[in-house]
Amino acid sequence: MRLCKLLIAAGLAASATPAVAAPVAPPQPATGRALILVPLQLTKIDDLSFGTVVPSPLSGAVSVNATTGNRTTIGGVTGVASDPGNRGYFATAGSPNQQVIVTITQPLALDNGLGDTIPVLALTLDGPNVRTIDPVTRNFFFGVGGIIFVNANQPEGLYQATFDVTATYL
Repeated sequence: MRLCKLLIAAGLAASATPAVAAPVAPPQPATGRALILVPLQLTKIDDLSFGTVVPSPLSGAVSVNATTGNRTTIGGVTGVASDPGNRGYFATAGSPNQQVIVTITQPLALDNGLGDTIPVLALTLDGPNVRTIDPVTRNFFFGVGGIIFVNANQPEGLYQATFDVTATYL
């Protein structure tokens, strides 16, 4: 009886051990690779400026076109011709043919440092936010425009804010 129990225990132990598969080599050797890119550079050429405007008892808006840099005013805002403003302009340089995503973090408002603000309705790019670095010049340029809302009887002053522009390889 004791021999029978030992044989049963030995049989159970043998059936409980997992089977080990034999290693199999891949049909082709695997390769490793790395693409090394030139560090991406972003350079500001021009700041975005909405120029000089004159408010009135009516509110209005000022827009700067991201492609052309032309300013447009609507509502109770009059643009001063001697300071028409301009688009922000940037250059990016990096590895040829690589795709880059450009993003803008817009401020909520411009302020004059005295507690008065002008809401920023939008900041815009002059095209898609995904760009490809030119294979010959190894760069690309882009413009930034925007729209601000000028309140009725907006207090005078120099209103400003900063915004972040980033360029990142995809």
